[in-house]
Formats: sequence, structure tokens, C-alpha cells
Amino acid sequence: MTTERGRWRLDVAYDGTAFCGWAAQPGLRSVEGDLGEWIGRILNLDEPPRLTCAGRTDAGVHARGQVVHVDLAVTTEVGRAGPLDTGSVLGRRLPRALPEDIAVRRVMRVPDGFDARFSAIWRRYVYRLWDEPADLDPLRRNHVVRHPEPLDVSVLADAGADLLGLHDFVAFCKRRDQATTIRTLQRVEAVRLEDRTIEVTVQADAFCHSMVRSLMGALTAVAAGRRDRAWLRRLLATTERANDVTVLPAHGLTLEEVGYPADSELALRAANARSTRTLPEESE
Repeated sequence: MTTERGRWRLDVAYDGTAFCGWAAQPGLRSVEGDLGEWIGRILNLDEPPRLTCAGRTDAGVHARGQVVHVDLAVTTEVGRAGPLDTGSVLGRRLPRALPEDIAVRRVMRVPDGFDARFSAIWRRYVYRLWDEPADLDPLRRNHVVRHPEPLDVSVLADAGADLLGLHDFVAFCKRRDQATTIRTLQRVEAVRLEDRTIEVTVQADAFCHSMVRSLMGALTAVAAGRRDRAWLRRLLATTERANDVTVLPAHGLTLEEVGYPADSELALRAANARSTRTLPEESE
């Protein structure tokens, strides 16, 4: 007997404070571990299912718009409200079962060509800072990073524009075996809110390990006047991780949103994203 299987998309939010990060690790609490465990319990699976996320957030990083896909048997359960399929069961029960620092906002069936990681065409993060001691709010200490120097927000935004486009961001990344550091940075914007919090929006087609927090370390160095924009631009020409770029703390970072193409383009996007990236000069 063949059991039909389907793919479901879960839109997930979490406070990363108490997690070791997204990825499951033995003996440590992770977002993947908690979410997979509860899906397994609700559906009476022999073991937690395999989950794929749009961005594997580090310890302490938060998410409002994480996207996850999971492949599950297509089943129907009869409840008080009538027949419920696999996705409906998860959509009803996960919000009640999960701990308070994780929320599943939506569960929907998607085409088999959808891949939460490789089908994505952009990820948008926001990094939050305080640079004035009088404005510190202890109730937000796990979500906003205190910066010891005053920051010029307009300088930060202008410096971010110098990094836009397709580049090798190896200066801002921790290398991983067989992983490219070539990315397209699509957007860098900085604003100071009425409560004096600085919000820096960073969007790219994808990010490599530690890239956003390293970008923030470099941009705040320029915004504080310790470095100039020429130094920042030179980093794009380096061929290894830059030792003079500080990686800012994780708790100021939130994955806000992930973008995907139309359903008809999902599989092609995933295939292209898996291919090795090169810079234009290298492909001539």
C-alpha cells in the first residue's frame, strides 16, 4: 500500500533567547528540535520529521518570518468540526502545544517544488540598536543591542549603499566547506524611530554564516567615525575573512520576512539556487 505524501509550509516566529539556534543539537534546546518534536507528537509519528527552513538562525537570533517546509503523509482525521487533513490538524494543534517562545502562524500545503531554503528569492533581516544610554529599555534588552558610541544613522545608510549588488562577501562571512560566499545584497536602510531605537534593514538573495552581524559590525564602525567608507569598500576586494570586522551580538537580529516567486517558478528557482555562484568576471 502506498501512502500519499505532501509538502507543507509553516510560517514560524520565535524569540531566540533560550535557543541554541535553529539547528537541532544533542542536549541543547533548538527551534528545530522543539518544532519537530511537537509535530511528531501531534501526528503520532515514530520520530520527528525532517524540517527545512529558509534561514538557519544562530543562537539568540529571533524570527518573525521564518519559513519551514516539511514532507508528511496525507491523512484525514475526523474531529468535532468534521474531517481535518494533515495541515489542518497541525494548524489547529501546534499553536496550543508549542511553548510560548515559538508560534506557528500559518500551515498551508504547497507544491512539491517549493523549498523553504532554495526557492527563496530574498531574506529580510532587521538589526536593532541603542546608542544613547538614557534610552535603554530593560524590557527589550534581549532584542536590542546597546552600542557604546553615538551612531550617525544617515552615514550608516549611505555606507550600506556602497555594498549593494553582487559581490563576494567573504570578508564578512565564516567560511564553510563547499559553500560560496557570493551574494547579492539588495537593500540596506537605516532609520531612528521615535523611541530612539535604530533599526537597520538588510535584505539579500541569501546570507552566509555570520554575514548580517558582520555587516553590522562594519557599518557601525563607519557610522561611529572609527572607519571610513573607503575602508568598507576595500573589504569587498579581500579574499578572506577580515580580522578587523567585529561580529555584533546575535540578540539584536531578527529574521523578518522571506520572499518567494510564483508557484510556477519555485522548482526552477530552487535548482538555480543550488548551482555554484560566480562573479561576472569569473564567468567570462
